[in-house]
Amino acid sequence: MKVLLLGSGPEVLTCVDWPRAPFDRIVAINNAWAVRPDWDALVFPHDFPPERLPPAPAPHQRLVDETVFIPAQNAHGGVVYAGPTMAFTASYWVLHALRPEVIAYLGCDMHYPDRGKTHFYGTGQADPLRPDPTLQSLEAKSARLMVLAARQGCALVNLSTGPSRLVFPRADRAAVAAGPRPPRWQAAATEAALAREAALGYRVPSGRYWLERDRLDARALARVDALWCAAAGLAEPAAEPATGRPDRGRPDRGRPDRSRPGGGLSAAS
Repeated sequence: MKVLLLGSGPEVLTCVDWPRAPFDRIVAINNAWAVRPDWDALVFPHDFPPERLPPAPAPHQRLVDETVFIPAQNAHGGVVYAGPTMAFTASYWVLHALRPEVIAYLGCDMHYPDRGKTHFYGTGQADPLRPDPTLQSLEAKSARLMVLAARQGCALVNLSTGPSRLVFPRADRAAVAAGPRPPRWQAAATEAALAREAALGYRVPSGRYWLERDRLDARALARVDALWCAAAGLAEPAAEPATGRPDRGRPDRGRPDRSRPGGGLSAAS
């Protein structure tokens, strides 16, 4: 199975007139369901405004909320290690629920220029860049995702052509149709990263990791990030450990309800 995963970055509009092939499933994140009508699943956090949901999904179109994607995250180590922003959240759900051979990303780059559009619909919140000890290196989180996907036999590729925080190989639709192979990974570093995650014990089954913020050691998480970069054959992340409290304000979606499981998981660009 080949999955097209759509975020809200400006470049997502390039797929408006694409034929369905070579993709077997199209998964949208947040507002990206509006880009084309033939999406199969929409992944969104609990604080996504109800008025922005599709008004009349077709019978085959599935709405995936926190009651569905948090178990998928937990199956891959949990939100603290997976990264609490929707590009990663949706990815782990796709890996867990659909078990594809390829996930092709478009508009999920988490790049926010100082001028011009940041999202296909205009300007939105640069939520993945918020101060948060679990998001110190978006590159490391994408490296972790790429390695765990490869271990599952799934190749991740980026169809976007602009700047990106994703570390996946670039590709076009022809390459997706040909069936890209998962990259090789460093087995020793992967096992070390997984062992370190287990030793830290930062699993939060509810997904509400910010309620346990005080027990998260930013420096320890930065060391885990470095292990995942090594596992993917990348340079170590340069980000300094984040110590600020996560900023839960979402002007483009409304403020989150922290009382509900999975609340505060953030939008991908």
